[in-house]
Amino acid sequence: MIIKLLLIVFVVFVVSRILVRFRAGDITRREFFAWIVFWLLVVSAIIWSQETDLLAKLVGVGRGVDLLIYLSILTLFFVMFKVIVHLEKIDRQIVKLISALALSQKIKNDD
Repeated sequence: MIIKLLLIVFVVFVVSRILVRFRAGDITRREFFAWIVFWLLVVSAIIWSQETDLLAKLVGVGRGVDLLIYLSILTLFFVMFKVIVHLEKIDRQIVKLISALALSQKIKNDD
């Protein structure tokens, strides 16, 4: 029971950080609601952990915790893929920008 309380306190802390980021304009309304829904699902899984066991058995996994871990790992790999693709796109944009800047400075220096 103590672990459930600690996990819920952690979720409340995370949601407060999300709210701060939203108010500061660091995340969009869509991102805000997506994160809130995600963390509400986490709290639901914490509170009703026996139901995750039933869901796990339906999909052929032994325990609900195992199912949540598998889903978390898959989600993390997907998010990591998205971040890498985004970083590569930014890298290409920086290379183009620096090349254009270098060319414009070269033209100025040649004049």
